[in-house]
Amino acid sequence: MTNHPKYEQILDALQNLMESRSIQSISVSEIAQTAGMGKGSIYYYFPSKDAILDALIERNYEKPLETAKTLAGQTEISPFTRMAMIFQACRSSSSEFLRQEEKEPVSLTGAQEHAFIHQKYMAHLISELKPVLAEIIRQGIDSGEIHFSDPAALAEIVLIVLTVKLDNTLVPSSRDGIEGTMRALVSLLEKGTENPAGSLNFLTA
Repeated sequence: MTNHPKYEQILDALQNLMESRSIQSISVSEIAQTAGMGKGSIYYYFPSKDAILDALIERNYEKPLETAKTLAGQTEISPFTRMAMIFQACRSSSSEFLRQEEKEPVSLTGAQEHAFIHQKYMAHLISELKPVLAEIIRQGIDSGEIHFSDPAALAEIVLIVLTVKLDNTLVPSSRDGIEGTMRALVSLLEKGTENPAGSLNFLTA
């Protein structure tokens, strides 16, 4: 059903409405009208507006997640290079989808809504990417490029720090603050995986 034209029309409609409206002010009826269909058709595909938003978030990350899964199997590429490619793909995808935030005035309600949407993004990204990144780290351990005992834990730590800091919504920081945290993360990764100092700087380039 996810490939059905009407399903995609509904997602497109919500995304178009979010270009100029807050998610809380958008009704299912408006989504249906924008999609050019009856309200009943919306409920055939989605049980609620929240479900439409969740599906939109999943669709937004479809490309970087596919990239990540493909890279997991390309063992001829360094695990750290593959990690950097995944991070860049996700960052670009997130920036594109959330570009409408720059057009909206920042109010208390707006800030709360943006935080709510960002939390959905981060939860989806971390849950979907964790097993993929853990597999890449595991391959690095097997090849001797990474020295660490718990690939899943390392993957989760890296994803949490990167998503929170690069998203810059839950804990707002200056550019210098973000760059400082990224440098610290890279330094910890280098020490924890027994790689030379400075060798992993490209991860956050």
